[in-house]
Amino acid sequence: DSLPAFVRSIFIDLDGTLTDPREGIVRCIQHALTRLGRSSPPAHELERFIGPPLARAFQELLGTQDPVQIDAALAAYRARFATVGIFENHVLPEIPAALARLHRAGRELYLVTVKPRPFAERIADHFELRRHLRAIHGPDLTNRAPDKALILREALEAHGDDPRSAVMVGDRADDVAAARQNRV
Repeated sequence: DSLPAFVRSIFIDLDGTLTDPREGIVRCIQHALTRLGRSSPPAHELERFIGPPLARAFQELLGTQDPVQIDAALAAYRARFATVGIFENHVLPEIPAALARLHRAGRELYLVTVKPRPFAERIADHFELRRHLRAIHGPDLTNRAPDKALILREALEAHGDDPRSAVMVGDRADDVAAARQNRV
């Protein structure tokens, strides 16, 4: 643990930070597009949609703001993700050992993700990551456009954490923006 002593709380993103969800997310996006009668870009072009809210991805991929079409894409995506795609995923190397070291060092670890909380909890349980986490924060399944900054703020408030003694660990611009907006 080489973090400064004043860092007590670590808020960690899930997709791309703790796990590599590429296969599952890409295949679920392809599935959703096919179910809606659309062609899918190649898998490597869909990888950029890993991390940000899926509603934004489907707005772009479908070329529409129509909530009916976006909701249909989300429903098709989630139908496959809930049973198959959720486990087309793997923990990044060294993550379990790093989480264990941070936990032993007295750091409070929280998962903060825009992935719906029920899915994040299943992933954390499946890969035995929950034992290192104090809590898991994410939107419910009805939230079409989750805001990472709001989720982080709610997590800070829920646990009474001082942003000045916290860090955010993530892999996307949304993670950096959320941290900055919350002075983490």
